Amino acid sequence: METLLNEWLWQEEYWLPPGITWQDIEMKEDEGHFPVPRDLIYTLPLAFAFIAFRYVFERIIAIPLSRHLGVKDRVRIRAASVPKLETFYEQNSRQPSQNEVVSLGKKCGLSQKKIQTWFRHRRNQDRPSNTKKFCEASWRFVFYLVAFTAGLGSLIDTSWFWDHRECWRGYPKQPVAEVHRWYYILEMGFYLSLLLCVSVDVKRKDFKEQVIHHIATIFLIGFSYCSNYVRVGTLVMLLHDSSDILLESAKMLHYAEWTRTCDSLFVVFALVFLVTRLVVFPGRVVHTTLVVSLEFFQPFFGYYFFNALLLVLQALHIFWAYLILRMVYKFMFMGKVERDERSDEESEVDEAEEESEEDRDECSWEQRKGAINSKLASLANNCVLNNLKNQRNINSRLPKAR
Repeated sequence: METLLNEWLWQEEYWLPPGITWQDIEMKEDEGHFPVPRDLIYTLPLAFAFIAFRYVFERIIAIPLSRHLGVKDRVRIRAASVPKLETFYEQNSRQPSQNEVVSLGKKCGLSQKKIQTWFRHRRNQDRPSNTKKFCEASWRFVFYLVAFTAGLGSLIDTSWFWDHRECWRGYPKQPVAEVHRWYYILEMGFYLSLLLCVSVDVKRKDFKEQVIHHIATIFLIGFSYCSNYVRVGTLVMLLHDSSDILLESAKMLHYAEWTRTCDSLFVVFALVFLVTRLVVFPGRVVHTTLVVSLEFFQPFFGYYFFNALLLVLQALHIFWAYLILRMVYKFMFMGKVERDERSDEESEVDEAEEESEEDRDECSWEQRKGAINSKLASLANNCVLNNLKNQRNINSRLPKAR
């Protein structure tokens, strides 16, 4: 297996610039540590460790914090127990077609409207609670905050943090510091844990884009480490973490219904995101990998593959920037951020219909109460009029009696 990998996967033309061999980049112990693929073997057990730590964190810290901040879960109408409908919901579809609704109505002896209402209530029953979404956001917030702080502290004194040409000086024979090696391993392990948990996390409208983002990020981190693009890779991770901190903190405040603070923080996040992802990332990072790097070596497969992954990330940045600008537009012209453009994938119509159904019930009760009140008032008026009429008749008889 090792021979096969060496002959096929680890060919020098894939990972190294033309004219450079693996022997040329070997380092002695006093020269430092050269990044090798076996360093990334720690990321898989680390991903499972992140999942276990997240489970403990959500129950010991996140849930009590959500209660302290006033996060409230919506009380939803529970669907009635109908075994045939439950079986269809679990095994076939959560949104049956019109023909399926007719067929289910015949089997269960229910009207089509009741069948549709049952499925709407059942779908809303499975929607994630605000507490679950708060826990997810708080976990990511803590990691991004720690990763950004540690990454900035380890990079601020490096030469390539201020001069991007230093990313390529001496490439590919560049030793990697121990702190940057673990920075890579922790980031890759975290994104791997997110990919493993994607099926149980809150499913949003941009679910596919999120999966593509996680996969592209994992490939980008892994490939950049094996190709010794560590200096550029650390800058990419630091840029992403800077705006993600603000995004997750804004989500936490949104679920806690701290509206003013959330809206203000969202504006700050939008500015940071647009500057870092649409200006700094393409203008500095992508430019240095596409253009500046060619001053130090000739292009090879790793050069094209690494830049292709960066461009995939940039395409996702443009997509998310479009969603953010839509929310900024609503904030400016409507006074508040109405709804997260990346809200849950579950149909928003379901919840809107449930709310309208509650409103209709309330309105019908108000109408019935108004009708009862009007009848009572009419009855009271009739009683008063009758009393007055009787009083006048009595008064008219008094002179005759005298």
